[in-house]
Amino acid sequence: MYKILFLLIASLCSAQSYRFVYEYKMKPDRKIDSLVTDYMNLDSDGKKSYFFNAAKYERDSAYRSTKSDAVLYNGKKYDQNLGYIVEKEYAQKNIKFYDKYKTANLLVIEDGSQKWNIEKEFSIINNINCQKATANYKGRVWEAWFSKEYPINDGPYKFKGLPGLIVSLKDSEGNHAFNLIQIKKIKTIFAFLPKSSKEMSWKEYRKTLMTYTPNLADDIETMKVDKSVGAMNLQFKDGYVAKFDLQELKKNSSPDDEIAKRLRRTNNPIEKE
Repeated sequence: MYKILFLLIASLCSAQSYRFVYEYKMKPDRKIDSLVTDYMNLDSDGKKSYFFNAAKYERDSAYRSTKSDAVLYNGKKYDQNLGYIVEKEYAQKNIKFYDKYKTANLLVIEDGSQKWNIEKEFSIINNINCQKATANYKGRVWEAWFSKEYPINDGPYKFKGLPGLIVSLKDSEGNHAFNLIQIKKIKTIFAFLPKSSKEMSWKEYRKTLMTYTPNLADDIETMKVDKSVGAMNLQFKDGYVAKFDLQELKKNSSPDDEIAKRLRRTNNPIEKE
C-alpha cells in the first residue's frame, strides 16, 4: 500500500496548487481477462483542475525541453487509451474533455454532473477517513469513497460534486478502479492544453475512435529500428509511441496486422453510453 502524504485542511483552502496521483486499473477488453495499470494526475489550484496521464505528461515535458527523440522512445509508457485530458472549472458545471485523433485535436464539452447518493457507511482507506457514495453514470454503477479531510469537491476522470475529495472509485463490474496513492504540493498546475480543437459530441467522439482502423502508412510519424536490442519504435501522428519486439513481429504472417491489433482502442470504455 502506498503512503499518502498528509496535508492540512488550511493548506488546501489557501492559494496553493496540489497534485493528486491515482493508480488506475482497467480492463481494456471485455472479452479477455486482461488488466492495465497506469497512473493519472489530478492537478488543482482550488479554482480549476486537470486530469491527465502521468507518464505522458512527464515524457511530453521532457521532450519540449530537449527535443530529443530518445526521450520519446525511452520514456515511460502509457496505455494508448489514456492520452486524454479532463478540464474542470469549479465555478462551472461543464467539463471539457480533450483528446487527439491522428493530427486533429478533439474537444467534447458536456454537463459532467453526477447525481450522488451519499450513504451512512464509513471506512479508513490509506489512513484517510472516508464516506461512501454511489451514482449511476454513463451506463455504469459507481462506488466512491470520499474524504472531508480534503475539502475539494473533485476526483478522478470526470467525477466531482461530493463534499470532499474522492479517494477511491470503482464500477460495480470491476472494470475500472481509481485509488489515490499520493498527494504533493506543486508550483504550477498542468498547462499543456491544445491551442485549437475540433468540438464534437461524445457520441461522435466515440464513433470516431471505435470505427478507426489503423493504417500504418498514413498514421506513422516516425520509425526507428534498433537491431542491437531487437526492437522497433513507432511514433504515431497523435503523439503515441509504441515499442515492438522484432522477433515477435517476424513470427506473424502479417506484422502490420499485429501492430494494428495492439493499437486497437478499448472496447470496454469507462463510459458505456
